[in-house]
Amino acid sequence: MNKNIIPKPVGYFTDKEKHEVIKDYLSSGLSKELIWRKYTGKSDHGRLLRWMRDLGYEEQQKPISRNFAVTTSKMSKKKTQSHPLDQDFETLQLKKRILELESQLKDAELKAIAFSTMVDIAEKEFKIPIRKKYNTKP
Repeated sequence: MNKNIIPKPVGYFTDKEKHEVIKDYLSSGLSKELIWRKYTGKSDHGRLLRWMRDLGYEEQQKPISRNFAVTTSKMSKKKTQSHPLDQDFETLQLKKRILELESQLKDAELKAIAFSTMVDIAEKEFKIPIRKKYNTKP
């Protein structure tokens, strides 16, 4: 650990200091964990990577082995991430469709009640059975 660097709590880094930590990581060739411990004295837990993403740095991936690199490249092709605005738009469309279907369901329930009431009234007035009787033999 460098003598002139004093470990600091994670929440107290300014954007300028975050840039310095990231530049140190990119130029030194050390692991993220070691750089993080150098500046905070604690374990990384992916915070340095989050900082890099938030501040617009592209991480330079260093594959551990040839097999790992091949697997990683295959995995990255499978993942398709959509834009958050697209997800919001899709969510709004789905909510609109749900409301539309709920109103259709209410209409159908009202029609069923009206039909049932109409049949009941017709059976009483004309004194004839209209509803189909189940459990009858053909």
